[in-house]
Amino acid sequence: MNKYFFTGVALLFTMISCNSGSTQNQDKKETEGKTEVYESNNPLDVAFGDPFIVYDNESDMYYMYGTGGVKNGFMAYSSKDLKTWEKRGQVYSSDQEKAWGTKDFWAPEVYKRNGKYYMFYSAHWKNNPNNELENYKIGVAVSDSPTGPFEDMTGEPLFDPGYPIIDANVYFADDGKLYLYYSRCCYKHAVESEIADWAREKKMFDEIEESWIYGVELSADFASVIGEPVLLLRPPVSMDDQQAEWESRSVTSGEVNRRWTEGSYLMKHNDTYYMMYSANFFGGQHYAVGYATASNPLGPFQKSAANPILQKNTENGGIVSGTGHNSVLEDRDGKMWCVYHGRTNKTGNDRLVFLDELQLTENGELKVNGPTVKAD
Repeated sequence: MNKYFFTGVALLFTMISCNSGSTQNQDKKETEGKTEVYESNNPLDVAFGDPFIVYDNESDMYYMYGTGGVKNGFMAYSSKDLKTWEKRGQVYSSDQEKAWGTKDFWAPEVYKRNGKYYMFYSAHWKNNPNNELENYKIGVAVSDSPTGPFEDMTGEPLFDPGYPIIDANVYFADDGKLYLYYSRCCYKHAVESEIADWAREKKMFDEIEESWIYGVELSADFASVIGEPVLLLRPPVSMDDQQAEWESRSVTSGEVNRRWTEGSYLMKHNDTYYMMYSANFFGGQHYAVGYATASNPLGPFQKSAANPILQKNTENGGIVSGTGHNSVLEDRDGKMWCVYHGRTNKTGNDRLVFLDELQLTENGELKVNGPTVKAD
């Protein structure tokens, strides 16, 4: 799986500096005196949100999972070259005996372990005595094949921290430990901050709800968590924080009274842990990606001064907006890709999948060469 191989060797690709507002159709880089040109294939003809791609060396195929495409479940696509994708049909359905979710099946990620394929996903839990509008939890389903069928392991969510959670991501540490990362939903989570004060003074919103990213150790059998979750990332409290402007755009634009920190993805290079995450409304134009670093998988994490590293380019003459909820893929040749969803002025409101090169600069900064689009 892709997280197993995010090592120093995997990241010895050419270091160049890229602008997240790029509108180029091609990515050029210098390698040993030669210029290599990568044609953009974006957006892919796959209408997924929250895309996740895994390379399966047994079949020598790439498999993609995401939000959408089927009701109350998940479907998959496969590809040999990351350009042409074949629809493989529904791979998980809530119409099964152990299903615990009722609706809103979101953000699947699939990991291979001991010959089995495990799908982590979010859904609305049927155990809802208080009739909460957002009763989201994380579940795990298993299959003998990357194309399913995936069957729920226990008939219950993985765990219940006492608040709604989404966007599971699993990291396999060098010492054999496993870690689960997730986002606490904004729902009923009003937080005081200078942004909230500003919104009240402007008579825009009475309160601002926030989502926060947590991490917790995961059992080896994926059946439970170990210890208590640790808060890792949240929106800035102060308006002087250099992250406050880009992470608060959904509020300051009047779009919605929520600030998100979600869609986390953890990877490691040398002794540094990189957590990529998304901020702002997933259904709006301001959705964007940043990252934070730490020396431990459970933090503390420090957000990068380079944030956001992926965002809309419509203000710079481009056509892409709503870029976010990324994962990372290492392809069969060792090249790293940022896999994310976005929209274009030409394709409308449907979330489509994008792949752009992910690079690590000599000073340790992550760079996404995108968003790019294919030439007309």
